[in-house]
Amino acid sequence: MTDGVSGEIVIRGMTTDGKTFRPSDWAERLAGAFSIMGPDNRMYYSVHVQPVFRAGLRCVAIEKVLEEKSPTIFRFLMDFARENNLDVVEGRRAPRN
Repeated sequence: MTDGVSGEIVIRGMTTDGKTFRPSDWAERLAGAFSIMGPDNRMYYSVHVQPVFRAGLRCVAIEKVLEEKSPTIFRFLMDFARENNLDVVEGRRAPRN
């Protein structure tokens, strides 16, 4: 799954049997668990875990570097995808600088 081809993997909001995952704000909730509150009282998503919208689906993009930086969080995210039968695919972007 993490072969270095791209800089991220994506948990897609589609189950392996083709159903749209609910609730509709699941990606924001999941990524929000790893966000911080800034001094301006605004929420900022982690650069490593972000909600995205791709091909008409809500998704969570995860930078692969998270697997090394925080294996527990990475494992939690992968377990979430597995337990909810969500599709996990390679991301389309190169590693961010």
